[in-house]
Amino acid sequence: MEVSLTIAEVAQRTGLTAHTLRYYERIGLIAAVPRAPGGQRRYASADMDLLAFLLRLRETGMSIQGMQAFVRLRSQGDASVGERREMLEEHLAEVQARVAALQQSMQALSLKIDHYRAVEKTKKRPPPSGKAREGKTSNDEHTTGPGSGRQPALHAWPGQAPPDRR
Repeated sequence: MEVSLTIAEVAQRTGLTAHTLRYYERIGLIAAVPRAPGGQRRYASADMDLLAFLLRLRETGMSIQGMQAFVRLRSQGDASVGERREMLEEHLAEVQARVAALQQSMQALSLKIDHYRAVEKTKKRPPPSGKAREGKTSNDEHTTGPGSGRQPALHAWPGQAPPDRR
């Protein structure tokens, strides 16, 4: 016999609220959920599998409209397998581009942290001449001259292509 879950149990397992589950049903992301004799929704394992995949799509930034298009194609069965694959390939490419942009941002953050650590180290040592250099402060621009070992700051927002470094 198929195990069925109440909306509260599904909410607990998925992290979605009961309101969101009802919304997903209302907008067609999940099919109408069968009801128990008392009118309570009863989710089957197939509903849970689809919800798990929809959560992955949502987590990777797919829009509700994109998920609806995917579900519409899915409802066509094997006839739409190619279209679904293409849709997921496009989405994967977008996710990979966002991950690459995040990795660049992480690298920039690491460089900035290294820069501040170096500045802190030099401030803990007494100045070479025995007195503090007045007016000299750490600035947030990296030098990019020969031997600096520093990358120039990125001038693109996440999701935009960074400047060409060739």
